[in-house]
Order: sequence, then structure tokens, then C-alpha cells
Amino acid sequence: MSEPFVYKVGEPQISGPRAIYIVGPSSTGKTTLCNALATCLGLPPSMHITEVARTVMKEQGFTRADVHSLDMQHAIVKAQVSKDREARRKAAAEATVLGQAVLLSDRSAVDAVVYAALSELKAKSGSTQALISSADFQEVLPFYRSPRSTFVLLRPIKEWMIDDGVRSLEDGEHCHDMFVRILKELNISYIELGEDCRWLEERIAAVRRGVSYM
Repeated sequence: MSEPFVYKVGEPQISGPRAIYIVGPSSTGKTTLCNALATCLGLPPSMHITEVARTVMKEQGFTRADVHSLDMQHAIVKAQVSKDREARRKAAAEATVLGQAVLLSDRSAVDAVVYAALSELKAKSGSTQALISSADFQEVLPFYRSPRSTFVLLRPIKEWMIDDGVRSLEDGEHCHDMFVRILKELNISYIELGEDCRWLEERIAAVRRGVSYM
């Protein structure tokens, strides 16, 4: 198996837990990988942030048709950052008892920025910059850029695409390319897993190696 692609940028060290963010287009196996990593690493529920977008959609009445809505993406950013903040607070407390904690997140606030950027390709609304400039996103951005955080970008695999009536079935490769563009523009380091790393055990091993590379 080949080693994961690693995109690394320099950023001053900041305090906080080691964090892993699994991101990418729909149906690339993000939740499956997150759940397996949480089990492998023995993470307590407080250190594993599950998908926030579905909860936001259900609680605030959004549907798949709203995926490019600034209101929906801002609500997701706000909820994601709130979950991240709470997990970091708990990690700081647990680290004093159990040693250095690890935070694992199924997606990130960057995902909302990516979908806003995709919508701007059709309508120059300025929504991407509005999200990036928001107080919530600016709060979490230094942590995303920290060497203690690892973003794992999953490439789309065509036969995995499933319409569950909730997730957006955007052009997977197009969405992936936007993730690459946004992560680089935000100076966030990441590793990438794709066709040559399909098996779950391989992906877990690749993430663990990738984290050590960062």
C-alpha cells in the first residue's frame, strides 16, 4: 500500500489536544472511518464529535435542497465550532488525569465553507468569505492550522456513492477539488486517502501513520 499524500504547512505551535478531522465529499466513508478510529483509539464519547450537519438539518428544518444556503452552512459552522470548543474543554480536563487526550471529529467547519464555495460558482454571493470571516470560524481556525491537528481528506470512490435522501450527491471529484483548494487557501495541512486505500484497516493504519508525519 502506498503512503498517504501529505500536504503540510508551517504554523506556530498552540496548546490543545491532538485532533483528527475526517473530511471529504459525500459517501467517501467518513463516518465509517471515524467510528473505527474511535474504537481503535479507545476514545470516550466526549472526544468523538459525530456528524453535526444532520442534527442541524433535523433541528432547524433544513433539507438537502438547502445545501448551498448560507443560513444552513452558517448554522453548521456555529454548531460544529460549539462541539469542538466543548470537546477541547473536556480534553483539557481529562488530560490532567489520563494524559494527553485525542479529539476525533466526523467533518469540520471547513466542510461548510467548501459547500458555500461550490454554490458561489453559480452565484457570486460572497458567502464563502462571510463564513470564513465569521467569529465562529475565526475562533476555530488557529486550532485547524495547528501542528497538533490533522485533516484527513477522503477522495470519492464512484461505486460508493449512495443516495440516502439526505446527503448532497454533488460531483464528488469537483467537491474534492474544492476541499483541496479551500484547505490550501486556509493554510491547513492535510493527508489524503483514495482508491489505493479502500480497506478500513488500511485507512486506520494510514491515518495513524499520517498523524505521526504531521
